[in-house]
Amino acid sequence: MESSEDLLFEIGETARIVRRAFDQRAAEVGITRPQWRVLVRLKREPGLRQVELADRLDMEPITLCRIVDRLAEAGLVERKPDPTDRRAWLLDLTEAAMPLVKKLREMAHVLADETLEGISDTQFADLRERLATIRDNVAGTGRQRGKAARA
Repeated sequence: MESSEDLLFEIGETARIVRRAFDQRAAEVGITRPQWRVLVRLKREPGLRQVELADRLDMEPITLCRIVDRLAEAGLVERKPDPTDRRAWLLDLTEAAMPLVKKLREMAHVLADETLEGISDTQFADLRERLATIRDNVAGTGRQRGKAARA
């Protein structure tokens, strides 16, 4: 039987390979994965402040600023003054970004379909549940549940 360390290695390697596959596909349209993450998040949550976006993407604010600079230069993101804080900027996608975001989402959908080929709906649901348990355990919430169940 494989060790738990082997499983953690497999999870990490799988994530790395999926990221690399997406990077290669996104590069075909001239976008990096960090840029894609910014575009998709702003599509889902328009009008975020840069600091909020950095937090949601688990990214350093200066790193995000550089990414937003490039996206703004490309005409894909616009900064608007925050009416409640003159030191802050609100971020939105431009109309020019919409076709690109749509294309990136389509590419991600195709990659997901290819990645999950041969996995049944039941297996997929089970995998999602088990990965959620692993994330909860790593975040500490699984231990809290376990302690509560034993109490």
